[in-house]
Amino acid sequence: MAWTLLIIAGLIEIVMALALKYTDGWTRPGPTALGIGAALASIFLLSSALRHLPVGTAYAVWTGIGAIGVTMAGIVFLGESASPLRLMLIALIFAGIGGLKLLPA
Repeated sequence: MAWTLLIIAGLIEIVMALALKYTDGWTRPGPTALGIGAALASIFLLSSALRHLPVGTAYAVWTGIGAIGVTMAGIVFLGESASPLRLMLIALIFAGIGGLKLLPA
């Protein structure tokens, strides 16, 4: 269950980062509220997962999911670079997350 909470927290972290892109310096209430709400929800779920997972592992996975998701959203929806090197480095983050999942808690 802790891993499920952690993955959901990471996915919500993606929503938070993308919402913050559209806050225009926190001058747009909708994206600002979404970003803050998503941040709080993500941190709540992360802290719940930390009851059963090592903090280093959980934090690395949480930030990794966020980094991968935001990067992929940037490529797909915002026209950001999808260079082979960038994709390879993102794949390394993904491999690191998979490796951490294999370690005992």
